[in-house]
Amino acid sequence: MSIVRAAEDDGFRGPLDVTRAATAVLDADGTVVGWSPKAQGLLGYPPEEVLQRSIGALLVEPVGDIPAAGDLAGADHDGRQVLHMRHRDGHTVRVMTATHSLTHKGAGPARLVAVADAEEMEEWESLQSMLRGLATESPVGLAVYDTDLLVVWTNSALREEMGTSEYVGLGPDEMVTHGKVLSPGYPPTLEEIMRRVLATGEPVIELDYSGRPPVDPEHDHVWSCSYYRLQDARGVTLGVCEESVDITDRYLAQQRLDLLVRAGGQVGTTLDMARTAQELCAVTVPQFADTVTVDLLEAVLEGDQPTPGAAHRGDVVRVWDGPGTERAGPEGARPAGRERIDYPPDSPQARSLSSGRPVLDRPADTERGDGQLPSRSRLVVPLRAEGSTLGLVTFTRERHHAPFDAGELAVADELVARTAVCIDNARRFTREHAAALMLQRSLLPQNLAQLTAVELAYRYLPADSRAGVGGDWFDVIALPGARVGLVVGDVVGHGLRAAATMGRLRTSVRVLARLDLAPEELLTRLDDMVGQGANERAAVLVEGEQVPHDEALGVTCLYAVYDPVSGVCRMARAGHAPPAVVDPGAGSVTLPDLPAGPPLGLGGLPFESVEMKLPEGSLIALFTDGLVRSSVRDLDVQLDTLSAVLSQHRRPLDELCDRAVAALLPGPVDDDAALLLVRTQKLDRHQVAEWDLTADPEEVGRVRAAATAQVGAWGLDDLTFTTELVVSELVTNAIRYAAGPIQLRLIRDQALICEVSDTGHTSPNLRQAGIEDEGGRGLFLIAQLTQHWGTRYTSTGKTIWAEQALPSGKTPATADGTLRHGVF
Repeated sequence: MSIVRAAEDDGFRGPLDVTRAATAVLDADGTVVGWSPKAQGLLGYPPEEVLQRSIGALLVEPVGDIPAAGDLAGADHDGRQVLHMRHRDGHTVRVMTATHSLTHKGAGPARLVAVADAEEMEEWESLQSMLRGLATESPVGLAVYDTDLLVVWTNSALREEMGTSEYVGLGPDEMVTHGKVLSPGYPPTLEEIMRRVLATGEPVIELDYSGRPPVDPEHDHVWSCSYYRLQDARGVTLGVCEESVDITDRYLAQQRLDLLVRAGGQVGTTLDMARTAQELCAVTVPQFADTVTVDLLEAVLEGDQPTPGAAHRGDVVRVWDGPGTERAGPEGARPAGRERIDYPPDSPQARSLSSGRPVLDRPADTERGDGQLPSRSRLVVPLRAEGSTLGLVTFTRERHHAPFDAGELAVADELVARTAVCIDNARRFTREHAAALMLQRSLLPQNLAQLTAVELAYRYLPADSRAGVGGDWFDVIALPGARVGLVVGDVVGHGLRAAATMGRLRTSVRVLARLDLAPEELLTRLDDMVGQGANERAAVLVEGEQVPHDEALGVTCLYAVYDPVSGVCRMARAGHAPPAVVDPGAGSVTLPDLPAGPPLGLGGLPFESVEMKLPEGSLIALFTDGLVRSSVRDLDVQLDTLSAVLSQHRRPLDELCDRAVAALLPGPVDDDAALLLVRTQKLDRHQVAEWDLTADPEEVGRVRAAATAQVGAWGLDDLTFTTELVVSELVTNAIRYAAGPIQLRLIRDQALICEVSDTGHTSPNLRQAGIEDEGGRGLFLIAQLTQHWGTRYTSTGKTIWAEQALPSGKTPATADGTLRHGVF
């Protein structure tokens, strides 16, 4: 049965239809001459109680504007009336009547009165009014499909929205072009969706569907569609009804809002400017634009605040160009390096930079209405933060997209404003990171000195990876006599404050090491300095705010001195972890039993040192707690892991450093870590000459001649005169002012070193001799003719040394044993 036939048979006939209503036949006088069973059911009177009686006997007296009984019986009335009639049991029934003339003249039945319950009639009329409204006045588009899913009826709204074409007989996917279902979880076509509704009876509510209607074939529209199955009173399926509302504006507004929400969560996840630009592209392509380019002022990339004229000069660099996903290879989205961009003065980009405002570039053919979209539509928005222009973003749409409009300009402006804040944060981080790296370079040794005594490698891993600095430090200090000082320390905490403390302590250690102090003495003086600084600290105000004090309590430190002539290493520690020492022959790894000592700044307890005789090629690993202490592994396990790496000591030191860091710190670190690997070397026996002297003035001449011969044997004839002068002065002073054994030692390393040792503890002073003074000029001459000179104290006395730079091209001697060792 068709939908039209079903409607004619049932739903569109009202309660007053003579085939459905209660009926009474009246003669010309209003006497009832016919009474239907439905009339008996409505009013309760059987025919024998009504026939041949006046119809007026069944009516109640008129109330308000309800007509009287005589009006119902009037010979010429043929309209509808609302009456009150008396039921057989006495209650009043409100009814609606329609009177139809049967004859115009003569005897016999004159009128047929159709009677129906007034409420039922009013409900039906309301339904009819609603149906007429849906068909002619409703803004909701309606279409009725039969069981073959062909259109059989559409209302006025749908015809107005879709155009005046005839849609009867078309299928659901034939009414629009480029149609697609937008709501997830549904079949891809409307026909499949409607067939599922027919089969299951389950309605589909508010499904989003996109397409281009015949009246607007160049633009996509979005409709919210609902589908439900139609059945007659007997449950026979008749078809499907479709309701559709054009929600294009609402849909686009929601899409724009979703775009802004996504941008809020996905743009600016890092403090990298190029990455932020890529994230903006990933959010906007392809939903908002086909391609996006991001250009930044060159000063911004360096972390600087852009100057007012930078935007006008157009000093911009391209940081991203292409789709939102990075592609590998020469065709990738990100250009290689920094590509400078010079925009023509009349370009939308140049105009946007100059004005600081967005520019909507709409080609002329978008205004002609010739049915063709422009080949390109561009929207240029400046990146601005705190009143400064940082760069600009260019959104581009190609032919398959509609041109940008004013609403999308507002969205782009909001997107770029958020991105500008993220890029400005990245700019500030770049500036602070550059400052931190500069601080790191100033606080930590970047290029360790190339020393004969040791081979070196190191790794430094700050917990604050963004700042790049921390509280741990290490150092390698060249000392007189070809010796080397090795330092590793740990300041509590990390970050810039810890780094500032570390820098102060590192400088102090270098100053104290230059005094040639023994390790335990150096730590004692450093401890005094730290404790004194803590007691003397005072609050400092900068611009009205109190600056936190540079706290150094609880610092640990290890200091060692290695002598490549004797192979002796003397070390002491202040609460620091002992080093790991690898025997070059057996490959065994030991942690020396080194007295711990208190951390620096506590005071009151002594520091002790230990001397170790190290074979040539020994490996020493100095490290901080951050390298071996872990929240997931025991300290013993970490130390065993370090020992396993160091046992392969014959590998290059850089490789050992990498292996140790990879094994001990496989993930992010939560504490600063430093590792210094030192492979010891000994000076060749041909590089050292020693003479033991007695306190006899005649020894001066003999030892001067021996030293001159040794310098000549080393091929350093250019240094003969200076060496004679240094030996004569130092040996003479030792004989004159000291007592006990005297020793002269010459060392040829990266410089020529002359050392004179005695048992005295008084150091000579450099002074300016007067014209009539007989002495006091020797040390002055030594200071003028040598590169460095100084005094160091030992447990048995002191050593005065002087160092001369080797002539260009001279290297340490490796042969010739003339006067290598002697006793006078």
